[in-house]
Amino acid sequence: MKLESLVEEARQCQGRTVAVAAAEDEEVIEAVAMALEHRLGRFVLYGDRERLGRLLKEKGCTRFSDVDVVHANSIGQAAELAVRAVHLNEADALMKGHVPTATLLKAVLNKEYGLRAGKVLSHVAVFEVPEFDRLVIVTDAAMNIAPDLEQKVQIVNNAVSIARSIGIERPKVAALAAVETVNPAMPATVDAAALAMMQKRGQIEHCLLDGPLALDNAVSLAAAKHKRIESEVAGHADILLVPDIEAGNMLYKSLVYFANARVGAVIAGAKAPIVLTSRSDSAESKLYSLALAICSAAK
Repeated sequence: MKLESLVEEARQCQGRTVAVAAAEDEEVIEAVAMALEHRLGRFVLYGDRERLGRLLKEKGCTRFSDVDVVHANSIGQAAELAVRAVHLNEADALMKGHVPTATLLKAVLNKEYGLRAGKVLSHVAVFEVPEFDRLVIVTDAAMNIAPDLEQKVQIVNNAVSIARSIGIERPKVAALAAVETVNPAMPATVDAAALAMMQKRGQIEHCLLDGPLALDNAVSLAAAKHKRIESEVAGHADILLVPDIEAGNMLYKSLVYFANARVGAVIAGAKAPIVLTSRSDSAESKLYSLALAICSAAK
């Protein structure tokens, strides 16, 4: 599968609505315009009506009927209104606009109208790497700083759910570490081994999980054979579970900047997928992220 096929799949998920919090941002409106061009769904934009009207006109969005504007007096109110819309099932996914992530997450975690689902929220990034034979999912590169074992279980579950929503029915999960053997001095290896045993005993479902595995052994069958690692996951990993946010952040950016990988990403674990775009994301990446959110919302 290619990320472009996600866009086509999202187009088939008719009737989906995305609520955009504090949408009065040129790059956000550009991403919405691209999504409208590809007929990915309906968008409700929360923010300053006058500024949004001006931006929508500049980007040519006024010719589309699948975009609505709801006025908000402040960034905080825009976040609340967008989250409430998803909470009330008036929208299927949430997108971050020109609003601080902390402000948006405060609304997402609100006990009255938020999107809590009793789970850990985690970042799930789907990469298309040039010359690689499959999509690769990296988690968690942006949300959980130093997850413990229980949190890693939830992070795996979130990633597996996203993988299944894009057609990877039983994803292979590699719990990454620096080495392939358990070393008590390296906590990542201990957690990886525990996760592998939990999956084998049915405590983690709908996937195959092995670890600890170094990155080369997780994605390269030749490297796994060279080290004589016998595993259904080694060399075939669909999901790369990183030990902490530093490792995830560096792997994510290495794939983008060194490998020229394409990427789409969402926050999973809430009642609906959340698209957290940043100014450094390409317009193409934002489109893929919206497609991924729509596809996962439809499952």
